[in-house]
This record gives sequence, C-alpha cells and structure tokens, in this order.
Amino acid sequence: MFSRLPFKTQKNYVIFGFVALPLLLLLTFAYYPALELIHLSFTSWDGLSPNKPWIGWSNYKEVFENPAIFGVFKHNFAYFAVGIVQNIAAIYFAVVLNSKLRGKNFFRLLLFLPYILNGVAVAYLFGYVFDTTNGSLNYLLGQLGFDALSQTSWLGNGSFVNYTLASIGFWRFMGFNMVIYLAALQSIPNDIYEAASIDGANGWQKFISITLPNIYKIIELNLFLTVTGALEVFDLPYILTKGGPAGASETFVMKIVETAFQFNNYGLASAMSVVLLLFVVIVLSIQRFLLKGKGE
Repeated sequence: MFSRLPFKTQKNYVIFGFVALPLLLLLTFAYYPALELIHLSFTSWDGLSPNKPWIGWSNYKEVFENPAIFGVFKHNFAYFAVGIVQNIAAIYFAVVLNSKLRGKNFFRLLLFLPYILNGVAVAYLFGYVFDTTNGSLNYLLGQLGFDALSQTSWLGNGSFVNYTLASIGFWRFMGFNMVIYLAALQSIPNDIYEAASIDGANGWQKFISITLPNIYKIIELNLFLTVTGALEVFDLPYILTKGGPAGASETFVMKIVETAFQFNNYGLASAMSVVLLLFVVIVLSIQRFLLKGKGE
C-alpha cells in the first residue's frame, strides 16, 4: 500500500519517520526537563513534598543578593585562565606534530592519552601528586633543591588552589584540543605554504597569515568548549578538596548540588541552574560578538 502512494508523499513519510523518534527523545529528555527546571525555580519545593509552593522571583533574588552563592563564580576564573593557556599550548603542539617530525604519531598518542582516562581516576591520581607530605611533586621539588616549594600545600592554600585544580584539566584536555587543531591543520592545502615559501615568507609569517586564519573557526569552537567547561567544573574540586579550604575551591555547580541534595532546597537549586545557563549564554554571546568576522 505504501508503494502505491505518490513519490512525494512517500518521501515525506520517510523524512517524518526519521525525524519523529529523535525529536520525541529530544522533547522528552531535554526540552521538557528544561521547562520543568524553570517552573521549579519559582517554587520552594523540598524535593519530597507533593506540594510545590509558588514564591515568584524570591529564589532569583537570593541567588544575586547572596554573595555566598553568586560570588562563587569568581572561583571559576582560574579554570578559564588556564583554559586559554591550554589552547595556546594545544595549537603549538598541533603545529609541531603536523610537521615532518620523526615519531610524531607516538607523540600524538602520548599527548592524547590523558583525555581517555576516567575523570575520577585522574582526580585520585593527582591527589597523590599534590599531597603535601608524601606527594611526588613536592618530593621532586625537594630533590631539585627547591626546599621552600617542597613543603607547599598545593590543595590547601586558598590563594592558588583553583589554579592547582585547573592545571589538572590542562594536563587532561590539552591533547583533545590538540587533536582538533591538528585535524584543522591537515585540511589546509600544502600548496598555500609552498607558494608562501617561494615568496620568501618565514615560519612565523606563514603561521600568522595562513595557519591562524584557516583554523580560526576551530579556535572559536575550542574557546566555546573552554568557557562552558570553566563554568561547569565539578568533578575535580568535589573529589580532591570538597570545596575547601574554607570554600575557596567551591564552584557554582558544587553549590547547586549542595543546595539541592544537602539542604533539600530544590527550588533555589533550580534557580541557580537557570542562572548558570543564562550566564553561559551571555558569556558565549559576548565571545561570539567580539570574535565575529575576524576569521573571514
């Protein structure tokens, strides 16, 4: 019977069949929970009661007026700063490993391997590295003669604990960014570089005039991942410091989880989640505006 239908009708049925199931899954597991999250943000629901008292904008006022909540965002700056350095290092290694270097495939694999490791395992691994008394980092510093640094509490000093944690992300994700940049570099025709060499361009001039413009969109993509990753950090500080010392390493996502599951204030936690979403959208919109047209 289906074969007797006009070709255009058959095509529409096939298209609808392929689109309907993914769209249904998207509505069920993405859009509906997002709408319910917004609804809960205007209530004082405790997570258990069938009643969800409506309290209007009170949760949002609490988020912005309480420095113990909104002020936590400043802890995420370290992850953003280290993420920028991470992208610079990824571009450098991508350029180096895209050249005629002996054993480059081995070095590519070596730099990419940390990315495939489990995040919890990485956190526990660096817990031993940064341990004050028996950590391998302090032991190495002592052997190199840096006695003052060899007693440093890398995870216990509130002034730089976030940079310590962000350095773990640098080690873990730099190889992933490098692979993305490497794929972009390999899409650039070699004829362009050969023509530039004939014109007398040196390596730096080729990088500025050819490489950067051709991978600009990829840089923008990786900056998008860096910003979202910096704003949504959770696993490393949660496992290694529990937000300490004295809340110095607590991130906004950790605050959301604590508000919901420790204090049973799901309404306020939902409002915090919505604020985080809006903050990500605003920051990425500013980034998009500042970078718009520069890669053309």
